[in-house]
Order: sequence, then C-alpha cells, then structure tokens
Amino acid sequence: MSLSKRIPIFLLRLLALGATVSATLVMITSHDSAQLFNMKFEAKYTNSPTFKYFVLMNAIASGYTLILLFFPSKSSYGHLILILDLVMALLLDSSISACLAIGQVGKNGNSHAGWLPICGQVPKFCDHVTGALVAGFVAAIVYFLILLYSLHNVMNLFLLKT
Repeated sequence: MSLSKRIPIFLLRLLALGATVSATLVMITSHDSAQLFNMKFEAKYTNSPTFKYFVLMNAIASGYTLILLFFPSKSSYGHLILILDLVMALLLDSSISACLAIGQVGKNGNSHAGWLPICGQVPKFCDHVTGALVAGFVAAIVYFLILLYSLHNVMNLFLLKT
C-alpha cells in the first residue's frame, strides 16, 4: 500500500483510538450519589451490565486499534484486518445501542413498568454517561469510515489484479 493510502487510514485509526479510549475513561469515571428519604442512592457504571459491556467493547476496540497502529502495513493480512474492522464496528454499534436503551430509561423512566427517571437525582452520572455515548458514537462513525476506506482499497486491489 502506498504512503498516500496509509496516511488516511493511520489518521482514522488514531482518531478511533482517541474516541474509544475517551468513551472508556468517561464511562469508568461515571458515578454520583444522592440522598433520598434518608437512604443513600449511588449510581455507577458497574451497576448495569449494559454499561459494563460498553466499557468492555470500547476497551477491546482500543486495544485492537493500538495494535494495528504498529502493525506493518506491507503485510498480507488485509482481508483479515477488514473482517476484524467489521467485527469491531458491529461490537461498538451493539454496545452503543444497548447503552442508549438503558440511558433512555434512566433519563425518562418507564411509566408502564413503574420505573422512575434517575437523572434528576444523579445528574453528574447522567452527564458522564451522555459524554461516553457521544465518544462511542464518534468511534463507531470513525470505524464505519475505516471500513469504507478499507473496502475501497481492497476492491481497487481486486480490480487491478483482473
């Protein structure tokens, strides 16, 4: 792959690394507590398996991206990397979707199930979760762009061989 094709993918991967690390760190630091009827209510990301999944998927994507930043670009693993990029994009999308569902219930509640909104009592926690979701969206969009760019390069290589 020529230098002109390696620079954009390197920059996209660097941006993806920044977004996934940010999403992970912001979610990990999300905690808040409130006093309600003489009972202390504590909200943290570890209270929800969905938020744990979000942190895990972003951490895996961060590690994968960090490894690929130092991977030699002249290797013959282009198709494997393309498939792994697709897997990372799908895992990030699934974790964001799950977190959005839980976040919506946390913000608005669910009157049919009798669940009350919690963001009024623990706004710092909700702000951190929102920030983590924004960083996760950026990471998912960047991974989608990486996927499109990689597909374009693979298709061009395929067309040149025929």
